[in-house]
This record gives sequence, C-alpha cells and structure tokens, in this order.
Amino acid sequence: MMSISKSIYEELVLESNDQKRTVDIKTGVIALEYFEDIFSPTITARVKVVNTGNTISSFKDQDGEKQSIYNGLPLRGGERLSMKIAGNVPGRESLDFSNNPKKYLYVSSITDVISEAQQESFTLNLVSREAITNETSRVSRKYSTSSKISESVRKILTDVLKTDSIGTIDETSNKYGFIGNMRKPFTTLIWLASKGVPVVSGDATAGFVFYQTRDGFQFRAIDNLISQKSKATYVYSPTTVSYNDNNEKVDNEFKILNYSTEKNQNLVEKLRLGTYASQRIFFNPLNFTFTDPKEGLFKLEKYSNKTNNLGGTDLQLPKISEGSNLSLGDAPSRIITAILDIGTIEKEVSKSENADPSLYQSQSLMRYNILFTQSLSVMIPVNTDLRAGDVIECLFPNNSKSDKKEHDSETSGLYMIKELCHHFNVNNSYTSMKLLRDTFGVNNKERK
Repeated sequence: MMSISKSIYEELVLESNDQKRTVDIKTGVIALEYFEDIFSPTITARVKVVNTGNTISSFKDQDGEKQSIYNGLPLRGGERLSMKIAGNVPGRESLDFSNNPKKYLYVSSITDVISEAQQESFTLNLVSREAITNETSRVSRKYSTSSKISESVRKILTDVLKTDSIGTIDETSNKYGFIGNMRKPFTTLIWLASKGVPVVSGDATAGFVFYQTRDGFQFRAIDNLISQKSKATYVYSPTTVSYNDNNEKVDNEFKILNYSTEKNQNLVEKLRLGTYASQRIFFNPLNFTFTDPKEGLFKLEKYSNKTNNLGGTDLQLPKISEGSNLSLGDAPSRIITAILDIGTIEKEVSKSENADPSLYQSQSLMRYNILFTQSLSVMIPVNTDLRAGDVIECLFPNNSKSDKKEHDSETSGLYMIKELCHHFNVNNSYTSMKLLRDTFGVNNKERK
C-alpha cells in the first residue's frame, strides 16, 4: 500500500469531559491534521467531523431520543480523544495516542460548527494535556545558582507540569539560578532554552529549543539536532521517474511531490538582529565597570568553525562598502547591553556571577538566526516516522540543459525539519514540512 493512499483510522474515540460517555467518530472524520514544531511547546491536531445525527443519547436523558455529537455528548471543550492512525506502509510507525489516558489529546476549542437538518459538521482543535496544565500552573520557587539549566528544566517538567512524558533533555554545561516569578512553565522553559550552552561543543554552539513531539518534551541543543544522521532521502523530479545520486530509480515513497523556497537569506534582517557581529556592553554593579570593548566584540568568524552545519559551503559576507577590506562580519550591527547578575538571589553576601552572558547571548542569537538562512516548504507522501527536529536529505534537479541526471549541488543537501503536518483524509495522506538549514551546499562529513 502506498503512503499517499487514504488514511487508516484504527481508533478515534471521543470522551466527554466528565469521562462518563464516549462516541466513536471514525466514520465521520473527513480530514485530520497533526502538527509538531521545534518552536512550539505543545503538539496540536485538528479534526474535521461530519455527523448525520442519531449518534448518541442526550447527556440529560440517557433513555431518550438519540442526538448529534455536538449536543448529545455534548461538545463544550475539555473532551479527550483517543487516536491511533496506522502507518500506510508496512513497518512504519502508527500515529498513536491511545491505550494510555496520559497520551490522549484534549479539545481546546470547537470551530466551524454548522448544523443543518439531519447533518452537522464541526472542527475539533486539539492539544496535549500539558498545554492545559500550563495555563493553570506557575513557576514560583527559586532555582539554585549551583544547578545546571538542564536540571532546572527537568524539575519544572516533573514538579510543575506534572508530566512523565519526557523525551531527550540535552545536558547544559552552564549553571543558572533564577526565581520563577509566577511565570507559566512553557514561558520559563522557552526562556531557559535561549541561555543554554551544550556540554560537548562549548559556548560557540549556545542555543537550545524546547518543544514537544509524540515522544515527549524535548530540550535540545540546536548543534546536536544539526549533527544528527539523515532520517531519509527524498528526491524531487518533474518527471514520473526520479533518480538518486547513484543514478538509481527512487521509490515513490521517497519522492518530493512539490516544494517552494520560502526564504533564501535575509541579509538586512540578520544585520538588524546582530547575527554576524555585535558589541556586548555589560555593567558590573559590584565594581562599577563596563566590559572591555575588545572582550565585548562578537564576530561570527571566531565561532563558525566550531559549530556543526547542515550545508557544506562556508558563509561568504559582502564588503561593508566599495573598496573596503572589511566585511559585514567585521563591524557590529547591534549593541547588546545588560547588567551582570552578581549576588542578587543568594541569601548570603556573594560576589560570584550568576551565569556569564558573554558565553551565550550573542552566540545563541547567531545560532537561531543562521539556522533560517534557507527555508523550504515541502510536501511528501505521508511518513509517520518523521518528527520535528529530524534531519533529512533532499535532492533537487540541476537547472541545466544537460541530459545528465545531476542534482543541484547548492540547493540539495541536508535540512532540518522545523515543523511538520501529517494530513489524513478520505482519499489520500501526505506530510507537509517546513525545512531549514544554516548554509548552502552538500555536507559530506560523517555524521553521528
């Protein structure tokens, strides 16, 4: 069976918010979409349902005449959905949110409600349980300056969000103490991600992302995501038959159905954000001094050879002006100021610095923004094995008149999945993705 074929709904059971009544909606679902995003702290889904009525007895009168789902269950928000969709190809994972109630998705809103004689339709907008808990929880306690950021992340997930759905938490090398200030857990975790420095590669690779996949919550260093092995290779060809780099025919399961380039570098925006060079000025309230200008200067070229990249071509920046020997990476385009945190949250008198911002502030800005150098939108036959944050290889044809089946050496290569959506409907199934990468060209380095 091809992965582009119609969906196989193994289980779609909706449970009332008092958890006493259930209704099977498999036969009424005309479209279902499931979403993941490395910049979203929660997974989401959307289910379009058409119902002919006479489905469930009224919640007010169990022995009375049967009603539609919307009024009979009733649908008011907070209902739970047990969902399992089979992989359309043998050996491929199911999209499974069944069996364990902790995995169920919750109805956050009901939209597009249309009620007619003997028929109704509506859309269920779904989130994870933790997305609802996030709105009723606050991070209130103090986290010690002796704790690594990754340790604080794990504590917030288990103690505040009350979840055991934890995926990969990359260890940070830097410690950071802070007070929750009654912020929501997701807000705090995303804020901490921008301050993290991974253990292996040092401050050159600062910058984490916090997000959720069906495997649980992920707190990942961007450099670690980028250094992953490719999960799959996809080939685009305007012809019926596609070929890989070895001139072999490509299985239709791994064809790119269509794609478009959303963004191909935005030089002015990156200069405004200080991606290539910035001047950091930190004030020390203990001795009333400012950062030495030479120490505060951040340049991309100092760190670029210490990071992992998806592409194989080094970034070449233009000159500042005609006849100048300086490039845009030599002149700071942004000034960053801050007051150093010295002894502010300790009980006793302390002169120790709580996290050095020179180790992560400009570096994480560089990492986040370089990642968006190239952005593609791609659609493929549904592949439920893929997750947000995975790396895949994409091969695109060379725009030349040659008969050789060569691929474009600049556009082709490794990309990271920023976001994905698995689409399922009554006729076919496909996966749409937004792909990112930091540099152009093919990276031939051996990966983990």
